[in-house]
Amino acid sequence: MFLIDRTSRKVTPLEQKSFISLAMSERRDLQEWIVDHPSILRESLLIIQKEFDGFPGTNERLDLLALDEAGRLVIIENKLDDSGRDVVWQALKYVSYCATLTKKQIIDIFQRYLGSSSIAEDKLCEFFDNADIESIRLNPSDGDQRIILVAANFRREVTATVLWLRDHGIDIKCIKVTPFQDGERLYLDIEQILPIQDIGEYQISLTNKKQEEAVSRKEEASRHTLRLEFWTQALPVIAERCPIFTNRSPSRDNWISGASGRSGVQIVPVILMHSARAEVYIDMGDWGKNKDLFDSLLHRRLIIEKSLGYELEWSRLTEKRGCRIFVGYSKSGLLDKENWSKVTEFLAEHVTSLYNCFLNVLTSI
Repeated sequence: MFLIDRTSRKVTPLEQKSFISLAMSERRDLQEWIVDHPSILRESLLIIQKEFDGFPGTNERLDLLALDEAGRLVIIENKLDDSGRDVVWQALKYVSYCATLTKKQIIDIFQRYLGSSSIAEDKLCEFFDNADIESIRLNPSDGDQRIILVAANFRREVTATVLWLRDHGIDIKCIKVTPFQDGERLYLDIEQILPIQDIGEYQISLTNKKQEEAVSRKEEASRHTLRLEFWTQALPVIAERCPIFTNRSPSRDNWISGASGRSGVQIVPVILMHSARAEVYIDMGDWGKNKDLFDSLLHRRLIIEKSLGYELEWSRLTEKRGCRIFVGYSKSGLLDKENWSKVTEFLAEHVTSLYNCFLNVLTSI
């Protein structure tokens, strides 16, 4: 940090100091600076308690407890010249202790902090843009608690752990505080080192993307299990009506293929989340051959649908190699387990009729 002399147009370096060399303490100095000016932490916060020890069964206490503008609890841990090795673990413990705090408990904690000088509910309303206390959400279940670590220096093991936690969706940041001296004057430099502010939004977006992907993978695993359960009960019923599925095994996919008697043409029952379909799928490995066969079948559409007794959807799928001819069922699907028997009956009836019809048609083309 430099001092600018506008008259001489020169800069003079300020002397970087340590808090210990200045005889400053964590509680008497650093903590009180944050209490007086929470904006030191580079955001709008409402301090609701300091030295909070309301944890049953333990004598531990966190440095500062605050609320952010979203009503989330913020655990603030202060260290002086060295973050120490265990600051992250310590903060995570406090987060777990605070995670269950209700709105009423938070208001009571804040009121104890204020004493008789102010009314907690009034201060909360003021902080949340004069909202009614009833409409203010505190420690919402859809928003995790946050952590802010404050120190003059952060050990490598601490920053590595913070980066890992952020990468896994934990809202934690590191604020570096450095004292400087110019004669009798002291200055405090504040720097957010994690997440790096210039790329903070990028990191947040990347974290959100990873969280969405993790949720998607979990949902897909759940769908795999559900599909396997569906086909386990559905295949015996389908195979009894349509023998081409006799030797087929239950699958985690949303479809099971059966031979039509023509190479490259499959009879396929398909289960979707909210619907199902029975289809004839054409893929002989060649775009042109697939489209030619589809067009030939399409020329016989009236004959085919008259033989089946119902209309079909004809999808040439011009942008794809294969083609699809199908009949759909929109009343139920994979997620409606109570109606699996109805879906199964639909698939069994229609893959059987499609097989019998197209077996004859395909032999004539």
